[in-house]
Amino acid sequence: MSDARWLEVEDDLQEAEIHFSRSLELFAAGGFEADTLDAYRAQMALMHAMQSGHTSMESMLVRILGLLNEDAPSGSGWHADLIARARRDLVTRPAILSSSVAAAANETRRFRHVAMRNYGKFELSRSQPALEAARVIAAGLRADIIKFRTLIDEA
Repeated sequence: MSDARWLEVEDDLQEAEIHFSRSLELFAAGGFEADTLDAYRAQMALMHAMQSGHTSMESMLVRILGLLNEDAPSGSGWHADLIARARRDLVTRPAILSSSVAAAANETRRFRHVAMRNYGKFELSRSQPALEAARVIAAGLRADIIKFRTLIDEA
């Protein structure tokens, strides 16, 4: 993506990919189970990587809406509304996210919500759906954005 309008979108996309990919590496490294500083560090790193990945993806979506002069959602449910809107075809633009990436984004959004409010109650087994979602996003988000950009830049 070389067009200057897309520079910050590309930056956010790259950050999302890095954070989600690294969260998967952190999970694979393990070490979450003991009552030690290392286990605590592993838990916090995983939660923070997932939160950062999702936040970078949200920032990217908001920037894309801005490029289109489309107001971002507002209100208490704006995080969920942003993903729902990105998944929708509108009269003025095609969907930004595929259904699989949007579903994964909703899962990482839920994980971020829990992680932000339950630091002391990390349950590795409950993070499995979010980690699978991170895998889907890391593998498919760039393709969705390239497809979207190609469609709107050719219009």
